[in-house]
Parts: sequence; structure tokens; C-alpha cells
Amino acid sequence: MFVGDSMTIGSTGDFTWRHRMWQHLNATHDGPYRIVGPRHTLHDPAADAATSHAYGDPAFPREARRHLAGWGEGWLHMAPLIGEAIDRHEADTLLVSLGLIDLGFYTNAEQTAENVREFVARARAAAPHVRAVLMPVIPNVRAAADAAFGAQCVRFNELLAKAVGDLSTPASPLLLASEPAGWDIARATYDGTHPSAWGEHLLAGAFADAMHQAWGVGGPYRPKEPHGAGAAR
Repeated sequence: MFVGDSMTIGSTGDFTWRHRMWQHLNATHDGPYRIVGPRHTLHDPAADAATSHAYGDPAFPREARRHLAGWGEGWLHMAPLIGEAIDRHEADTLLVSLGLIDLGFYTNAEQTAENVREFVARARAAAPHVRAVLMPVIPNVRAAADAAFGAQCVRFNELLAKAVGDLSTPASPLLLASEPAGWDIARATYDGTHPSAWGEHLLAGAFADAMHQAWGVGGPYRPKEPHGAGAAR
């Protein structure tokens, strides 16, 4: 199950990093798998709602589009939802990219880290053997321009790493993904925050490599750089 904010749900016209991961698993995973979740749409900027079905790849199957992600939603919002989502959709692996919106609008680094721990507790209450890969906050254009916000991003990532170390168990392992190698705001995003086509590959690769290295899932991520990698879509 993909769990995330605007970088994960994507908006009208995006392929999304979820699509890149689906392609990667189809190419490298040697067993059956399902992508699960209660949602399947993109954010529609015109309607300011998650009502768009206009993925960059119209052939992206509906069942593979499933997720638990939302524009403007963070750890604060997902912690209360994760237990029911896991229980209803029988998720056993979570790929989570959250935190930037929390720090930007809702909670400070320490409060956000507490919501991470609440999220993990609720996930395990629904599925004691659930495993998860957690992505650190990737600093955006605001973090580069606003020193105080940038410091909050750094502090939260320190607390996230501590939470992963404290909470991971053999029965329910947690992995801290690496910030995507080569992430450059000008090239990996189309607006200073949200991933461009190349950024989608970098995000998918960071998750895929963590799962492959730790759990033997799939293989190393080998993206084919898309045409116009720095473009919006």
C-alpha cells in the first residue's frame, strides 16, 4: 500500500511514482503481488479535489492505481486512517512518504514524530506483522529559502531515523529509505516540491532499492530516463 501526500497521489496528467513502482515490480518481482488501498484517483487542481482519472499512462490498470494518499494530508491525517485501511485491504507492506506538509502547516518536528509512532502503533494493531519503508522528508524550495523550516525538516528526519531504530522488530520490520540519490529541485520537481517524470523515477527507485536490499523484493531499480526529464510531466 502506498501511503503519502501530494507527492504520492499526484495530479492530473502525472504518471506518479506509484506507476513507476508498478512497472518495476512487474519487471523484477518473481511472485504474485497486489497493490491495495481505499483510493485510486489523482488530485484535480481545477476542482481542488481527488477526482481525476487522467493518469499519464491511460493503460495503468485501475487495480494498480490503489493507494492511501491525499493532497495536503500528512502523518497527522493518516495515523487515524491506517488501521482500517490495512484491515479492510489486507495490506502487509507499506511504502510511506509523508512529513513535508505536516511540518509546513500542522505540526512541528517533535509532534510529527509522535504521529509517526502513532501511525506505526495503529498499523500493527491491525496487522502485527506489517512491514514498512519510510521515506525521510525531502527538502523542497521552501526549505531552501526558509532557514527555520529547513531546520525543522532536518530535525524531523533525525527523529524519524530514531523512531525507525526504536520501533523496528524482526516480526514487523521498518526500513528508513535513503533520500533519492541525485535529487535536484530544478530537475527532480516541476514546481520546487512535486516530482517531475525524473523525480518519480528517483522516488520509486529509493523505495525499490530499500525493499530489494533488505527483503529481496524485486531487483535493483534501473530507470530509463524519460524524455525531458526536468519537465513538468
